[in-house]
Amino acid sequence: MGALRGFENYSGCMVAGLRGLVLVVALGWMFAAHGVAFAGGQAGAVAGSVAVVPEGAKSEGEARPLPDIPALMKSVEANQRLSEAVEKNYMYRSVVTENEVDGHGKLKKTETREFESFWENGVPVSRLVKKDGKELSAEELKKENEKVDKEAAKAKERRDKSDEEGKESDPRGHELMTASRALELGSFTNARRVQLNGRDTIVVDFTGDPKAKTKNRFEEVVRDLAGTAWVDEQDRMLVKANGHFLNDFKVGGGLLADIKKGTSFGMEQRKVNGEVWLPAMFEGQGSARALLFFSFHGNVRAVESDYRKFKATSRILPGVGTVEPETPPQQ
Repeated sequence: MGALRGFENYSGCMVAGLRGLVLVVALGWMFAAHGVAFAGGQAGAVAGSVAVVPEGAKSEGEARPLPDIPALMKSVEANQRLSEAVEKNYMYRSVVTENEVDGHGKLKKTETREFESFWENGVPVSRLVKKDGKELSAEELKKENEKVDKEAAKAKERRDKSDEEGKESDPRGHELMTASRALELGSFTNARRVQLNGRDTIVVDFTGDPKAKTKNRFEEVVRDLAGTAWVDEQDRMLVKANGHFLNDFKVGGGLLADIKKGTSFGMEQRKVNGEVWLPAMFEGQGSARALLFFSFHGNVRAVESDYRKFKATSRILPGVGTVEPETPPQQ
């Protein structure tokens, strides 16, 4: 299935991009590099207990002012880059389930794939290990390992080239969108403080500005988004986000990319081992397609678990120990 082919690098590429794009309500950055989803309103609520702290609430006898939102987003951007050094010591499992529906909304097909996500040579990668619950054969696993090595090498080449040109890029060598640029493409409003899983969290809504001038196709995608982002106030890290498309979005008359109005998505992260925030869940509903990178019509959900710490110099990764997230994601 096209969507699942697009999700073969889901955890290593798309989720890294989602977190990097906290500034734009966490859409998988570079739709040309991996996808989102999915129709009819916003994605379902992300797991986690939320309690709103009233504006008049007191803390140590005084009301705490909310942080400056542009400064907060820039802190998130900086902290995400810093956290990559710790992320490189972890691996985890991603189970991606896709339900494809027909034109009448009836289920046509369900497929599930399981990936092992980790960092290799400074690049986040994902290795397919199961299809519909069945382990890959030795030959399939060999091909998968070769593909992962090839993708990691290409990503490193892109990154090295960006470094030579003095351009900032993500770990896979793709151009980054800065917090400042995101603020030019839309606005963050309605800031409030809530309790999410027992932690103070700043919540802001994002709405793209249809009149904003864009520099590339990806910025046009951002401009057509609306959604909400949750930022951990202490760690200044993205913990949750959801959003939806305000209009149909097409590139090349729909031949290069075609995302339907109302396509929606949600994602969540969890703090693991008291030191790093890692992907916990991604879900989407609707219809979206971009060349061979992703394509589906229906809904998709990816759940991360089995977080393990290992030495980043290991290639085979034998015997790594499992660590538990502070708040385990709901299955």
